[in-house]
Amino acid sequence: MSDSQPSSTPANPATADDPTIGRLVADASRDLSALVRSEIQLAKTELKVSVTSGGLGTVFLLVAAFLGHLLIILLSITVAFFLTMTGMHPAWAFLIVSGLYLLTIVLLCLAAYLKFRKIKAPEQTIATAKAIPQAFKSN
Repeated sequence: MSDSQPSSTPANPATADDPTIGRLVADASRDLSALVRSEIQLAKTELKVSVTSGGLGTVFLLVAAFLGHLLIILLSITVAFFLTMTGMHPAWAFLIVSGLYLLTIVLLCLAAYLKFRKIKAPEQTIATAKAIPQAFKSN
């Protein structure tokens, strides 16, 4: 018997194209993995640029500090020679400049000592940190 009637079709034609839950989960997992990999690559690229800039900035500061150190030495010699222009013996002129540096060092060390004496442990933070585990314990 040959009928010219069409064969049976699915009741809902959209279900053939609808993805399954498993396929949706697999696609979401794949997309999430790709997103995480892309974010990690972006972070690596940004950090590389930042580290390079930070390294160059540090080098520039070190060179500037070295040149500043040389400048202080030259200015010290200049001050000592200006003192000799007043008729002072060069040994006394250089001793006066050295004495000024010694006085500056002593004053800076004293200031640092007074600041260090003000350092205390963060007592309130320690107390609250010790209270946190007790808050999670059941009574």
